[in-house]
Amino acid sequence: MNITTSRKDNECTLFIEGRIDTLTAPELEQVFAENAETCTKMIFDLSQTEYISSAGLRVILVAHREMEKKDGLVLKNLSKNVANIIKMTGFGKFVNIE
Repeated sequence: MNITTSRKDNECTLFIEGRIDTLTAPELEQVFAENAETCTKMIFDLSQTEYISSAGLRVILVAHREMEKKDGLVLKNLSKNVANIIKMTGFGKFVNIE
């Protein structure tokens, strides 16, 4: 997995490339935590994310709970695979998706 960060004012975007699974989810959680304090809005760009496991979903849940105290978390540009997983698990009912 490769994570690139971009910042515009207080809005942070994490571009996540590859798989978010048991091995890589801790890295995503760490990058999120490093940026969460100074960002009021967090965007996960998942256009290059091939797969997300339950470990990755847990990171999204943690990020959602933390960012809902601010301007929120947005999942953006979901790949078809990831969109199906988000839909099947019901995450689309409470996480903002663009």
